[in-house]
Amino acid sequence: MPGLKHDPALAESLREFYTQILHFLRKRTDNASDAADMTQDVFAQWLGYQDRAKVEQPRAFLFQMARNLLRDHWRRQQVRHSAHAEPPEHDAEPLSDERDDPMLAAQRLQRLEQLKAVLAELSPRRREALMLHRFEGLSQAQIAQRMGISVSMVEKHIAFALLHCKQHLHRDSGKEQPK
Repeated sequence: MPGLKHDPALAESLREFYTQILHFLRKRTDNASDAADMTQDVFAQWLGYQDRAKVEQPRAFLFQMARNLLRDHWRRQQVRHSAHAEPPEHDAEPLSDERDDPMLAAQRLQRLEQLKAVLAELSPRRREALMLHRFEGLSQAQIAQRMGISVSMVEKHIAFALLHCKQHLHRDSGKEQPK
């Protein structure tokens, strides 16, 4: 940041704000690495903000950015949890019926083809994260290590991939998408 070399007081203030924001986010998240990632995101956004010089209260501005990221984090968590929820039992089709009813088997095969097409629409990184999580059973930490990204980024990839699949499968099946 160009102004930090010339203004040691500003640099020290930002270091202090960093510590305060990290503490603020740690208290409100269930994951220390998420808090660290969000804190970095706050300062990355701050560095990219064109009108920094016009901000009269940088601490308040940074904390507002942190609150916005935290709100987005909670929304992603809700999407992830709702996407991971088990469908009601009445929606499940018993496999034994498929052996007796070729129509059910054909519908299941069609549904799998739709899922395959929807997965192909995902970016390679999102598809990889989802496949490792849902089909290989890896934890998010294991996926992060394998892919060389943060756990928070893995969560984002999985949440967006699941949302994409849900939206497109509802669309393709002709069902009304829930809001």
